[in-house]
Amino acid sequence: MKNWLLAFALGVSTYAQAQQKYSLQQCVSIALENNLQLRQLMLQVQTGQNNLELSQWQRYPTLNFNGSQGLQSGRNIDPFTNQFVEQTVNFSSFQLNTGVNLFNGYQQKNIIRQNQLNVQATMKDVESNRNALILNIASSFILLLNNQEQLEFARRQAETTRFQLERTEKLVKAGSLPEINLYDIRSQLANDELSIVNAQNSIETAKLTLKQYLNLPASETIEIAPINLPAPNANTPYDATLEQVYNAAIKYLPDMEAANFRIESAKAGVDIAKGAKLPSISLGGGLSSSFSSAAPKQRFVGDGGDSRIVDVPSSTRYVSYSGFTVPVIEKVTIPSGSIKNFGYLDQLNFNRNASLSLSLRMPIFNGYQVRYRIANAQIQQKNVEYQAQIVRNQVRQTVEQAYYTMLNAAKRYDATARQIESLELSFKAAEARLNAGAINAVEYNISKNNLDRSRASLIQAKYEYIFRTKILDFYQSKPLTLE
Repeated sequence: MKNWLLAFALGVSTYAQAQQKYSLQQCVSIALENNLQLRQLMLQVQTGQNNLELSQWQRYPTLNFNGSQGLQSGRNIDPFTNQFVEQTVNFSSFQLNTGVNLFNGYQQKNIIRQNQLNVQATMKDVESNRNALILNIASSFILLLNNQEQLEFARRQAETTRFQLERTEKLVKAGSLPEINLYDIRSQLANDELSIVNAQNSIETAKLTLKQYLNLPASETIEIAPINLPAPNANTPYDATLEQVYNAAIKYLPDMEAANFRIESAKAGVDIAKGAKLPSISLGGGLSSSFSSAAPKQRFVGDGGDSRIVDVPSSTRYVSYSGFTVPVIEKVTIPSGSIKNFGYLDQLNFNRNASLSLSLRMPIFNGYQVRYRIANAQIQQKNVEYQAQIVRNQVRQTVEQAYYTMLNAAKRYDATARQIESLELSFKAAEARLNAGAINAVEYNISKNNLDRSRASLIQAKYEYIFRTKILDFYQSKPLTLE
């Protein structure tokens, strides 16, 4: 019983999912969430942010610690006395170093500025790719709507032909029409059924394209919500002029913003290269100490008290008298203190030393490296300026193409609508004449096919107009909706 209920629940869930109708906004949300290219670009943004933060931290002082422990044998230099010894010496050394760049021709400042501009340009690249994906989704969505309407139209035409076939069969049986008319009508019905199959195939192809943009498997069931779209108005096809659309696109499109950021980044690159011609100033400091096992284990350490004078026989001065040699008594000042053990930490404390340095580097001649780096940076700046102009031209061409295609679609829709009015009258007359036996089925089919082609062209012109208007809306940062 539990298994049956589970299977029933899964069946209901699958049926509900199959019946769900996706709006354009839902398709866009799914595509943006599933698109891996956008995720890759976001990783590039994160990398740029890391580079920016790294360049900002490079303004601060560095602090590094080095330590070493070693063993020397044979004839070597005692690290404690810097004298040659012939024994095995165990030694340690420690250094703590710091440094900061005080001035380097404003290079670090310009590097930070360049990294900031690069991050902003990459973020605009993400927006540009996001916009391209949204437009592709809108194109596929509108194409699917067009194909669905074409399918409904093909079914209506087939139904009309079936109705005419039934009437023709009755007229042939009654002897009012020759049997050849029946064959021609059946041929027309076969053509209409083929049109239905072609329309169904077009729908499946459009669905597959939409699924691929959504990053969904081909086996996924997807249906879009039907929308009643307004017909084009040839008198006022759009509420903005071509120049207004273009100016808004240049102002709002992330493609142009990314190009402008890269121009500023290239200018910062030129400033970085020029900064290498200026002198650089750095401040450094260090603290170090060392230990050697060859050092004496005990040392006399004064306590800071009063010294005392004592008589001590000399070890180098002697007096001889009557065959006797006696040392000279010398007065020696002995400081106050005591003999103490000289351990590991004591030796490190005794050997410590500190340093502070201010360095100046003045570039004089380095094989013209700076000159050519500046020249290459200026070439890169000119290159990105050309690229920005290319983007600007592409935007203008795209806007012009969309605008004039929209105008042409509106005109074609208006002309086709007037043509259909005439063809409908002609078809009704042909249908009446066929039923009266005044014309044959061939002439009837010609009239019907002319009307069908015009109606299909009318649907095509409507969706072409809608798609181009949505492109123009999108370039002006208007919400992309079909309601």
